[in-house]
Amino acid sequence: MAAASSTPTPDHLRLLVKVARMYHERGVRQPEIAAHLHMSQPRVSRLLKEAVDRGVVRTVVVSPEGVHAELEDALVARYGLRDAVVVEVEGAGADVVPALAAATATYLDATLKGGDVIGVSSWSATLLEAAKVMRAKTSSVAHEVVQIMGGSGSPEVQLHATRLTSRLAELTGARPVFAPSAALVGSTELRDLLSREPAMADVVRAWSRLTLALVGIGSLAPSPLLRRSGNAVTARDQRQLKELGAVGDVCARYFDADGDPVDAPFNDRLIGIDPDRLRAVERRIGVAGGTDKAAAIRGAARGRWINILITDVEVARDLLDD
Repeated sequence: MAAASSTPTPDHLRLLVKVARMYHERGVRQPEIAAHLHMSQPRVSRLLKEAVDRGVVRTVVVSPEGVHAELEDALVARYGLRDAVVVEVEGAGADVVPALAAATATYLDATLKGGDVIGVSSWSATLLEAAKVMRAKTSSVAHEVVQIMGGSGSPEVQLHATRLTSRLAELTGARPVFAPSAALVGSTELRDLLSREPAMADVVRAWSRLTLALVGIGSLAPSPLLRRSGNAVTARDQRQLKELGAVGDVCARYFDADGDPVDAPFNDRLIGIDPDRLRAVERRIGVAGGTDKAAAIRGAARGRWINILITDVEVARDLLDD
């Protein structure tokens, strides 16, 4: 930096430009530059550094088409997230699922390093698709994959939920931990009784070990998968939720536009991770897209239900426009 503080002569500036162009524009290696200009390689290295210090060389990162690094950075800053992934996708609703699933699989592939206890919400079509396209790791990168809400429902959808947990465990070399209970039961007494059953009690204890939660974000209208599961809230419950100001849910825990939990009429009949325990998990990855879910995604981010967001470009812009 000392060289950059003095005023260079025109000849020295010409030398800086010559060395910089040879290295950065023509791809000439430093030893070859040194030989061509009859100087030592350490001096070439110093000249290249000085060229950067003086602004002769400026590094510019240009995002390729379909990469939205600026939107991702803006989302992180606006909502206090740890990270954000914004994918390019055409259409809305179910059309966003393949792109979000691929991005989720890639993100997990890059960020799972070993020893994680992964909690997974089992009623997300996007997460199911992500498990299908994710590559298997050559070594174990997770200790356990745990269902964080009850799983029983229609046999068809229950099979998908079980496959999601077992497939993710298989891909990461982890032990699967299944929740052997319905997510929504008939009474508070039944919930308490089932939660004390040894198998379910083991699952509840596993929730305190989570280092990563992988969740979908739902709007008030249940997804087709949730509707088929037998766990969807009733039309009456939906009306009550709307009156309470609810805009969406994570793991069937509903919240308002600011992300604050609402006192849903069925909260005391749910078998699933409670909000405080979920929000204590170090990494909480929310995967959702489509403009119909924008309000729910905004609430989930504001309320710290998630701290990593994977979404599509239209939703990202909507989240930044408010």
